[in-house]
Parts: sequence; structure tokens; C-alpha cells
Amino acid sequence: MRLSRIAAAAAVTAAIALPAVTAPAANAAAPATVAASASCHKADPYKIHHASAVTIRSKKSSKSAALGVLYKSHKFTVHKTTKYGEWVYITDKKTGVKGWVSGTYVYPTVYTCLH
Repeated sequence: MRLSRIAAAAAVTAAIALPAVTAPAANAAAPATVAASASCHKADPYKIHHASAVTIRSKKSSKSAALGVLYKSHKFTVHKTTKYGEWVYITDKKTGVKGWVSGTYVYPTVYTCLH
């Protein structure tokens, strides 16, 4: 019994010490310069996510009349959103159709600007 306790203690000690011994040393030097993008502002801040297409509707309801389809490849303009983003009023630039799409699939694209 004593031998198995010693073996277990040795295995635990080795498992704890091994990562510290084999881990590479961290590079403390910071990068000299990070190149910043010339422009952080994109022309189309909204994109369709999690779907290949969404239905453009006449009202802010999934039961309202369908006016068209906004495909992921189409560019569109966002005019307004509901308070909590459930619905987004858009214009499909390719077809010219205006209407409401579900905010579940339309998100603003977020960019990180380095200055």
C-alpha cells in the first residue's frame, strides 16, 4: 500500500513539474512596430451571418409579406434598426428592394483599428 502511495505521489509531482521544465521561454521583447491600416472605416459595416440568404419583409414580422431575398453576396444599406436589433430596415443595392430583415442574421462588422 505504501509503495503505491509513493508511486502516485511521484507521478503527480512529475506531471506538475514536467510542463515547467519543457515549456519554452517566453519572448519578453515587444514587437518593434505594428503596421496600422490606412483606413479603419469600411463602406459596408453590416454583413449577413449564419445564413446564405434572408427574406426581406414588408413589416417587422416574420408573418408579413415577403418582398424579396437578400443574399449573402449582395451589398445593402442599413437605414434603421429596432431598439434591440430584432429587425433591420435595409435596401438591397443589387435589386433595389427595401424592407425589413431579421436582426438575427444581420450584424455590424466590427474592426479593430491600431493607431
